[in-house]
Amino acid sequence: MELSQHMYCSNNKGGTGRVSTRSKMQAEMGKRYYMILLVINYMCLFLGSVSSSLLSKFYFNHKGGSRWVSTWVQCAGFPLLLFPICFFRIFTDRKLFSGFTPKIIALSILIGLLLGVNNLLFSWGNSYLPVSTNSLVLSTQLAFTLVTSMIIVKQKITYPNLNCVVVLTLSSVILALSSSHDKPIGLTKAKYFKGFFSTVGAGLMFALYLPVMEKIYQRVNCYAMVVEMQLVMEIAATVLATVGMAADGGFSEMKRESLKVFDLGPKAYWLTVGFNVVTWQVCFMGTAGMVFLTTSLTGGVCMTALMGINVLGGVLVYGDYFSGLKAVSTSLCVWGFCSYIYGIYMNMKEEDENSIEKNVKKMNSDHIMELAEIVVTHNIRGILEEK
Repeated sequence: MELSQHMYCSNNKGGTGRVSTRSKMQAEMGKRYYMILLVINYMCLFLGSVSSSLLSKFYFNHKGGSRWVSTWVQCAGFPLLLFPICFFRIFTDRKLFSGFTPKIIALSILIGLLLGVNNLLFSWGNSYLPVSTNSLVLSTQLAFTLVTSMIIVKQKITYPNLNCVVVLTLSSVILALSSSHDKPIGLTKAKYFKGFFSTVGAGLMFALYLPVMEKIYQRVNCYAMVVEMQLVMEIAATVLATVGMAADGGFSEMKRESLKVFDLGPKAYWLTVGFNVVTWQVCFMGTAGMVFLTTSLTGGVCMTALMGINVLGGVLVYGDYFSGLKAVSTSLCVWGFCSYIYGIYMNMKEEDENSIEKNVKKMNSDHIMELAEIVVTHNIRGILEEK
């Protein structure tokens, strides 16, 4: 399987200043590879988000309810990342973890530990709060992401992205209102406040995580390195979750839950947990790839837009009641997401030849561009990003 492609840049000495025809073709090929990676990562985000949502509901529908299990499954699938890492090693000349510095390793471990805390906060909120309240609080995440992106990565506010944030947040609020009857049995005021502040904390941490990762990725050499960083972060998060489970008796709780609580039996329980581990890992890898290939705000938009798809998944798979409010919420999700994509398309269309030439000239002549390393610099991404 041939993945490498040559990209040459014209010196343009004494010429008209135009990029050669060959350079244009290679630039187009580079953008094509970029789009391949983008589609793959969005499909991972899409499939992982929808599948993990459906499996989590399946787990709770059949009497599962362990906060530690919910925390642990979100990160324990890190061995799956070894497959793409080995793939890149076999089909490219890049050495494993070759771009890592002590600072990158330290940041990956630190962010991984913070992700572990975020997973625990999310699980606590999910176990204590009604579905409606949990969705309502999480709906503010996208607005938080817009603010943190403005501060950390200087995200420009345009009409399309502002409109998208407002519409998707409104969609999430309507979705929460449509689930106002879902209230856990035995919910006390103390549990409610514990779940509320846990969910707020999880939303704020994830809104901070996205632009921070975008800032770090600006110094990352290639997509393969993103996967390797994700492996380190997920290992750190898993260590934190495993230590917490061991200290709090979470593993014995899993065993008891599988034998005495889950109403489909131990085999179905462990299959549910196993598939949930896989889908969460696919979802998080898709998120990381989207942030690297686009922006933190785009990653947040894509994740929030999937809330409406998750609702449809519940209707199709579990026969959930599809109320008028859910229909309005789903329509707003589609509208907000499409308006954002249209805004990106218009910005791409407005890019003139001089902008493309400027990005292409930055690349080394005779540089080998590989599918795993097509984003070895952020020049190709710069062609597609918003001004």
